[in-house]
Amino acid sequence: MSVVLFESPPFWMYFVGFLAVLGPLVTVHELGHYLVGRWLGVKADAFSVGFGNEIVGRTDRHGTRWKLSMLPLGGYVQFRGDMNPASIPDADAPSPEATNDGSFQSADLWRRTLIVAAGPITNLVLAIAILAGLFAVYGQRVAVNPEASVTIGEFGELSVARDAGMQIGDRITAIDGVEVESFSEIVRQVAIYPGKEITVSAIRDGAEQDFTMTTARVVEEDGFGNKSTLGRIGVGAQDFEFRQEPVPAGQLIPKAVWACWDMLDMMVTGLKQIIFGERSIKELGGPIKIAKYSGERLSLGATEFIYFSALISLNLAFINFLPIPALDGGHLAFYAAEAIRRKPAGPQTTEWAYRIGMGLVLVFMVVVTFNDIGSLLPFGG
Repeated sequence: MSVVLFESPPFWMYFVGFLAVLGPLVTVHELGHYLVGRWLGVKADAFSVGFGNEIVGRTDRHGTRWKLSMLPLGGYVQFRGDMNPASIPDADAPSPEATNDGSFQSADLWRRTLIVAAGPITNLVLAIAILAGLFAVYGQRVAVNPEASVTIGEFGELSVARDAGMQIGDRITAIDGVEVESFSEIVRQVAIYPGKEITVSAIRDGAEQDFTMTTARVVEEDGFGNKSTLGRIGVGAQDFEFRQEPVPAGQLIPKAVWACWDMLDMMVTGLKQIIFGERSIKELGGPIKIAKYSGERLSLGATEFIYFSALISLNLAFINFLPIPALDGGHLAFYAAEAIRRKPAGPQTTEWAYRIGMGLVLVFMVVVTFNDIGSLLPFGG
């Protein structure tokens, strides 16, 4: 599916990859806000591709200034009545109870909710569309011999599965009650849980048995030197042979949705593990790491880069739905409270919430930037 173009990507490839991933995805996110806003009668003063000083622009017949700005790191839409691109209300903006004059803040609650949710939903839809397109072009990877692919053919030098009593020839059917149908599913179910006690169900001599073990915590390195902490049980499949199989048109979207759900589940699990100290906070990455991974995926060819773009789009949707003030999820949390209380939060409460939210975002950015600098630089070969 991919061809290695560079063994060690040159520095320019990190820069190009970063802009080609983050710029369009953030712009598409903002376009989702804009289109739903226009559909619901909310006017936009500006839509910018990039940040900073305007390079070139034009004002359309609706009064929206479309512009290309200096820093090509995404973009923003500024609705009427917003004092800045973060949709924090202008002190002089009309209240939500006022007659709708086309400003965001005076729009009905349900309209504001749909407009804010449209950004991350657009990223989610884009990720599904990208994955569906990849399935349409390349099909899906399936085991030639499904039963042999979940049958233990060998043990690693250090194997918690063997220590737990498993034997060559045991056919794994489930992990913690979740059925598995291929060796790749076994790897995926185990990898996200390093150092966790799990129950592996397997059939031996026609009878199903359960084996309890604690996954090994293994640090593995890819071809670019990126390290990941993974769970392993130390087994190899009896048959590793796979083939690419076409996906029927009617199954493209369902399979893409399932793939997105699987990735979201891993994101949520990883975040919970960091919060509860099961994973190091050093595993979090920021713009530098995104740039590094973007360049590496680009060096592997178009398919790997497009798949990586889908993953980042899904990450943007996930992050923006987090209930943190200043993010879309924070706005939605305020709207939920407004719906329950039947009135918006007071201006002082809103101001302090946004200050705390911005503080959290800034602290997060500082942490991930230090992580990036400490673990990734120098790079570029």
